[in-house]
Amino acid sequence: MSDARKFPLNPDLSDDFNWPQFIPFALMHVALIGIWWTGFTVESVALCVGLYVARVFGITGGYHRYFSHRGYKTSRAFQFVMALLGATAMQKGPLWWAAKHREHHRDSDMPEDAHSPRQYGTFDAHVGWVYREARTHPDMDLIQDFSKYPELRWLERNQYAPGLILAVICWLVAGWSGLFVGFFLSTVLVYHATFTVNSLNHMVGRQRYLTGDDSRNNWLLAIITLGEGWHNNHHYYPSTARNGFFWWEVDVTYYLLKALSAVGLVRDLRQPPKSILANEKAPTQKIIDKCAVYIADGFPVDKIAANIRQRWEGSHVMEDLRGMARHKWDEAEAYLAEIAMPELPTLDELKQRAHRNFKVRHEALDHAIERAHEMLSRAVSRRLLEDMQRQQQTAGV
Repeated sequence: MSDARKFPLNPDLSDDFNWPQFIPFALMHVALIGIWWTGFTVESVALCVGLYVARVFGITGGYHRYFSHRGYKTSRAFQFVMALLGATAMQKGPLWWAAKHREHHRDSDMPEDAHSPRQYGTFDAHVGWVYREARTHPDMDLIQDFSKYPELRWLERNQYAPGLILAVICWLVAGWSGLFVGFFLSTVLVYHATFTVNSLNHMVGRQRYLTGDDSRNNWLLAIITLGEGWHNNHHYYPSTARNGFFWWEVDVTYYLLKALSAVGLVRDLRQPPKSILANEKAPTQKIIDKCAVYIADGFPVDKIAANIRQRWEGSHVMEDLRGMARHKWDEAEAYLAEIAMPELPTLDELKQRAHRNFKVRHEALDHAIERAHEMLSRAVSRRLLEDMQRQQQTAGV
């Protein structure tokens, strides 16, 4: 079955779901049935817990806060160690992962965001996007700062080798239970813990900051993901080593980075400035425009324009517009901008939608609501005039 919708960044590639590529991921879950045969042992459970924490940290502290956002500094040798640890989670290589994540921040919750629940639904945001060809090809120009290292390119080419070697080690250390509990179970848990950041963290929780997207703070997801659940914080100020901005926001990844800093393995952990903590950073025009687009998108331009035509049919307004639409397009647009159009959503209606979708009360949101009203007014006006021109062309006027 073919998906009608194309992915904007790669419109020439298929956005169909690739079921054959999904099979290994599905089999990883099916393998958990083997636990009924092997049972749990002290060694296998210890392996499972230890590998869960270590590999989630490889993703959060390595792939995410270092390779994606450069939230701290380290040596070239330990840089490779962090990349290797992240690769054992079997979520592809550090260059691919970081490039896709930088795309996500650039286009968060817009049509170009490969794993936005708003745009593509919960399943695709959680895991489905990985198995759609159009969405798995990152813009590698975004990761030139790290792709210059040959050892990282080598790891990218052999991205699944660390995970497979780890599986063998688990079997050697704790037998079949070590393989099924220590490796397979911990791998599946790591998958879904980190995937929730793309899905649930854009759906469930609170917004402290206006970011123009659906990012949320969720304390439970922060526990599960070692601190990544403070996602709205992160989208407000991504280039920091900590996601839990305040002492009560548990951020295990940051605590581990602090420990590594104490022994000299990492350094210069970037902190959120006081202006960020106080929510004093003025949202950029890009954020305001993103909010405005989201607010305006909730209202059907075609239907509004059709209702206005019906209300105005036979009136002097419609006759004036028809005359202007033939020869004076700019004049017609100016005329529509000066009169009250029935059926056009009011500022109060736009505000209600904004407050339903953005849980932040900020002066910039009011600007976004006004901007959304302007966008809707312009879009409806353009649709009215385009329809009139088409009618005139069809009639041969």
